[in-house]
Amino acid sequence: MCKLLRSTRGIVGIEAAIVLIAFIIIAAALSYVVINMGFYTTQKTRDAMASGLEESLNALQLDGAVTAKTDENGHIEWVVFPVKLSAGRAAMDLKNATLTLTVYLPNATLLNIYRGVFNETAYGADPVNLDKVLSNMTTLFTGSEEEDYAMSIIYNDDGDTVLETTEKAFFIIHLDKSPVSGGQHTLADYEIITFEVKGAKGAALTIERMAPGGMLPRSYVNLG
Repeated sequence: MCKLLRSTRGIVGIEAAIVLIAFIIIAAALSYVVINMGFYTTQKTRDAMASGLEESLNALQLDGAVTAKTDENGHIEWVVFPVKLSAGRAAMDLKNATLTLTVYLPNATLLNIYRGVFNETAYGADPVNLDKVLSNMTTLFTGSEEEDYAMSIIYNDDGDTVLETTEKAFFIIHLDKSPVSGGQHTLADYEIITFEVKGAKGAALTIERMAPGGMLPRSYVNLG
């Protein structure tokens, strides 16, 4: 009888040990899943933060003064401003399919007026010689006095439409000056104009300027 009792207690002890080991294995597996999910969540959180930070930073930054040219009435017809890549940003394609340029005027909002990169080599234009650039762009777009449009010129470039770290781009905006077309978006004294340039990635570059008073006809004006 004593031997039978001792044998039964031994079997019960083995069963308890097996159940305990099973619990330990299950707990270890659950711990692995929890830890793995924690690492996955941390990675996703870090990726989301990096993506949010990238979208919040400007891909482009203003790289000089904003220059305007007036028409025969002393109103701003052309606006030119230089940009470059922000520090640490990758190269950016400036063709019209990947970039939008919006102009906010006191009497209108101009959307979808960007027409891509103006090839200064093909058209014999030098970004430094603004008179020549504006003349060539006027010739390129027949009837352009009655249109709002914008283009960019990449200076020190390698012949493509991609703005790289060693290059500089000039955005050139023409404002409709013809009352016949119902536009007449030229800028008079003390009126405010705002530009917004948005690429595929990064926050939009926003520039706001006020036209000075006493602007002379057919002259260049520094908007700061």
